[in-house]
Amino acid sequence: MVDTVIDWFAVQGRDLPWRRPGTSAWAILVSEVMLQQTPVVRVLPRWHDWLEHWPTPADLADAPTAEVLRRWDRLGYPRRALRLQECARAIVREHGGEVPRGLDALRSLPGIGEYTAAAVTAFAHHGRAVVVDTNIRRVLARSVRGRALPDASYSAAERALATRSLPTDRERSVAWNQAVMELGALVCTARSPQCARCPLAKSGCAWFAAGRPAAAEGTRRRQAFEGTDRQMRGKIMAVLRRDGEAAVTDLLALDPADPARVERCTATLVADGLAVHAGERLRLP
Repeated sequence: MVDTVIDWFAVQGRDLPWRRPGTSAWAILVSEVMLQQTPVVRVLPRWHDWLEHWPTPADLADAPTAEVLRRWDRLGYPRRALRLQECARAIVREHGGEVPRGLDALRSLPGIGEYTAAAVTAFAHHGRAVVVDTNIRRVLARSVRGRALPDASYSAAERALATRSLPTDRERSVAWNQAVMELGALVCTARSPQCARCPLAKSGCAWFAAGRPAAAEGTRRRQAFEGTDRQMRGKIMAVLRRDGEAAVTDLLALDPADPARVERCTATLVADGLAVHAGERLRLP
């Protein structure tokens, strides 16, 4: 299975800038943070713009926080931008401005969890690491476990399977991580898997061989967005990115039917460090 997927990627893998030879570990780390829960098409322009302004951790560490949030633009989950700046400052302070090597050193950085540490180890430092994102979980669930979808949360069984599936050879492990992730992103998708295009369909997919059984009832979960506090927080942040600040009374007009919702979301933005009060106005920090 490993060789089949790696060979497929060699032909079908996308030419993404953070995959190109010579890309810095910092640029790859930035891409991994931006790509969390965000499609590649939205990340590409922001990643280029970000690295034009802050090509090294030291550049981002010294940047005004308000400008960091503006350039994060509409990527969503803007706390990632704050954590990325905190990460840059820690890299400068503790590692001489260079992205450190090793899972433990990476995990000690602000905002860097298990997945990102493994991804940077594999894709930036070409080390052997168990990289597991939602795409990899889905491919392994289908091809090996014969299930339509992975477990509701990352389980010990999935971790063990991902570890067993990782090639022992360092370079092959890097190629596998990248290839199986791409297979999940482009072909073995959650809603419309394109099995006719999949290199594993006839030779290595237990789910396909079993007739593509449906997921168990209640397994598929779709997170609502319209009308949520997350949507309102995004609307408030869009106003602040555009204008720098706004009167609190003007922000209430974003939802005249439920001003309490606006007030609640404003309070959470302040608590998260994404905005600050300046008298009767709200502004970027």
